[in-house]
Amino acid sequence: MALTGTVLRAQGGVYEIETEEGTVEASLRGRLKREERTGDKVVVGDRVELGRGSGSGAEAWTIEKVHDRHSILARKAPGKAPRPKVIVANVDQVLIVFAAANPAPHLRMLDRFLVIAEAGELRPLIVVNKTDVEGEEAARALFAPYERAGYRVIYTAAKRRVGIDALRDAICGQVSALAGPSGVGKSSLLNEVQPGLGLRVSAVSEAVNKGRHTTVTAQLIPLECGGYVADTPGLREVGLWEVDNDQLHFYFPEFAPFLGTCRYTSSCTHIHEPGCAIRAAVDEGAIGFGRYDSYRRMMLGVDDE
Repeated sequence: MALTGTVLRAQGGVYEIETEEGTVEASLRGRLKREERTGDKVVVGDRVELGRGSGSGAEAWTIEKVHDRHSILARKAPGKAPRPKVIVANVDQVLIVFAAANPAPHLRMLDRFLVIAEAGELRPLIVVNKTDVEGEEAARALFAPYERAGYRVIYTAAKRRVGIDALRDAICGQVSALAGPSGVGKSSLLNEVQPGLGLRVSAVSEAVNKGRHTTVTAQLIPLECGGYVADTPGLREVGLWEVDNDQLHFYFPEFAPFLGTCRYTSSCTHIHEPGCAIRAAVDEGAIGFGRYDSYRRMMLGVDDE
């Protein structure tokens, strides 16, 4: 008997897989362990084929084949070795969650998330949580450059259920990845979108203003309204993986009207060349300085996470 399913969770070599026959646990076939594959061999969101094993529990099923991925959300793995860390596969959109305060938003990290999504051809949606801490007006002013750049931004306050309906409408019927740093309220938002999930949440440490990691492994959660959402571990370091510097300017949508109009046209790096239309647009306020500074840092390889 063979089954095809979607990986909902992976931990300690055991994979929880949703199939037409129900949810089963499986282990990885020895042959697959030896195969070369970009990133992790099997990740949350992968479509896999299962065969019957000889044991019980996770040993009763083995993953025989992993289907090709149509999209991935990946970052550079921590450490010096140049390799990717695939967070989740086969998603339609990325919900990038940051807090308006507590912890204070690290906008250059947000810019890196956006570039990762753009490079992976994933539709990004910015969710600004905890707008009740310093007020929604202050939050909207802080994230206004992203709305001007063309990104959709949803403002939420999980504890007061502000913005929950808009968030639910955005993810129903979609396969979404929920990403962002620790302590911004990703799990709290999911608990409000679908009551009864009971995802573990934790307070933000006042000493370091960083959230504790309450999600320790990625998991794909079926939604009652249709679709899935992948809850991912909070990230404190977001390294870019396989983002070519020659292509980086394409991942800043507000640059688009000015590309090709520089004095040096397609060879302009938008860093130091005279007659650069992008830098002129920054000086004129058409492109936000903070966004341009993130681009410049990425181009120069400045690690400021």
